[in-house]
Amino acid sequence: MNTSSAIKYEVAPEVWGIASAIDIYGCDPDKIRDAELIKKFVIELCDLIEMKRFGETQVIHFGEDEKVAGFSMVQLIETSLISAHFANKSNVTYLDVFSCKAYDPEKVRTFAQEYFGGSLSKLHVTYRQ
Repeated sequence: MNTSSAIKYEVAPEVWGIASAIDIYGCDPDKIRDAELIKKFVIELCDLIEMKRFGETQVIHFGEDEKVAGFSMVQLIETSLISAHFANKSNVTYLDVFSCKAYDPEKVRTFAQEYFGGSLSKLHVTYRQ
């Protein structure tokens, strides 16, 4: 959905972490097909949500089936990981952020949708225990 949320995301003592799955539709094809722009996105996202990157961002293009072909990205962070797949055929970005450190998934959704030029996005948040 493309609506703003006033939800405060925190990691309560009984919760181990927050996992957010964000689907971004109608992305700019040039942006999701550019490995350097994807790496830049990761750096800016980690700065935005105050996550410390661990190692280099991996961005690899693969997929023999046209339906799933595109770049996939993985970035380890000290508190878990960020990953995404960028589907060329549908121009959809599938972004996942998982961390035991609290962050605002709505902030991630908004930033990612704007960065990749998406027209619509859906956010699903799960608290891991």
